[in-house]
Amino acid sequence: MTQILQKRPPALNIRAGHLARQLIEKDGLLAQQVDIIPGAAGGPKGIGIQGLDQAIFGDFLAQAPQRRTLIGSSIGSWRFASMAAWGAKEGTERLSELYTNLYFHKKMTRQQVGNICREMLVNLVQGKEQQLVKHPDYHLAVISVKAQHIFQSDRSLPLLASVAGIVSSNALARKHNRLFMQRVISQPETGKQFKVQDDFVTHYQALTQDNVTPWLMASASIPGVMAAIRDIPDAPKGSYRDGGLIDYHLDLPFESQGIVLYPHFSDSITPGWFDKMLLKKRQANPENQARTLLLSPSQDYLQSLPLGRLPDRKDFTLKGLDQKKRIQMWNQSVAESQRLGDEFLEMVEKQNFPQFMQDL
Repeated sequence: MTQILQKRPPALNIRAGHLARQLIEKDGLLAQQVDIIPGAAGGPKGIGIQGLDQAIFGDFLAQAPQRRTLIGSSIGSWRFASMAAWGAKEGTERLSELYTNLYFHKKMTRQQVGNICREMLVNLVQGKEQQLVKHPDYHLAVISVKAQHIFQSDRSLPLLASVAGIVSSNALARKHNRLFMQRVISQPETGKQFKVQDDFVTHYQALTQDNVTPWLMASASIPGVMAAIRDIPDAPKGSYRDGGLIDYHLDLPFESQGIVLYPHFSDSITPGWFDKMLLKKRQANPENQARTLLLSPSQDYLQSLPLGRLPDRKDFTLKGLDQKKRIQMWNQSVAESQRLGDEFLEMVEKQNFPQFMQDL
């Protein structure tokens, strides 16, 4: 009796903006089309798509080496920094190993959490600062925010008042977040500069060997969890915080001439971190994402993982999940992510993206 083999459901969701769809339907997805790659904030979810990052950076983009902008906030900037420093395979593996083996508990102070994360970042990029700033193929742009008024303070009362004010004003309109924070984009002075024109004040800082580590640290400094970063070399005085507060999933007006290839851990783009709290979800601007090809894990794939989802920051203190068990489950999730990369490369080979693309 012949056994009927059941094909696994797709591991990837493929969503495309209208201009990206037109290009891919006409020419296929070609490495030389890709000029911008965004990286979202989202903590350890970033290591949950390791296999996809390896396929894109290690195999696909290598088909057409050229100068590309990598722009990220929080873990997105750390993902890109680790790959720029060490290469796709070693860089992603180094990041996932360092992140997976961190240890946090609920009674840790902001200073303790910050020290642990700083040590991880030093282990990730120390000695590679010049490579990050002068990489021949990657223009690394790091997003953080400059806190305004009482949001500059790390003391509990002003911080709580600031967050309450941000939540309330953000519910009215996203642009009101500018009362509390301004965007900062730190990037090398050479190469095409990433510029943004929207409702937020945006500062541009030169990314150098002396300040690349502090800017990466600022990009991931979650208020209330870690202290703000101050005294960054060659930067104006101030308190700098997590870039995901304004640019959580990077709904930016990308000035792409080809394709914005976006390896993401969600099939939707949530503009700012505080938009997660809205009862009615705030959507990305379709014109911003017109040239975006969004690649993300499918629901079937996520449900097949040990936790039924990607690794999450809450896992460090999740009841019933001790350190040994968490590490085991995270390692399984990272290993499974090779499926994401394999499926992407198969689609590149077959050029059957239109068969699976949905509108973004």
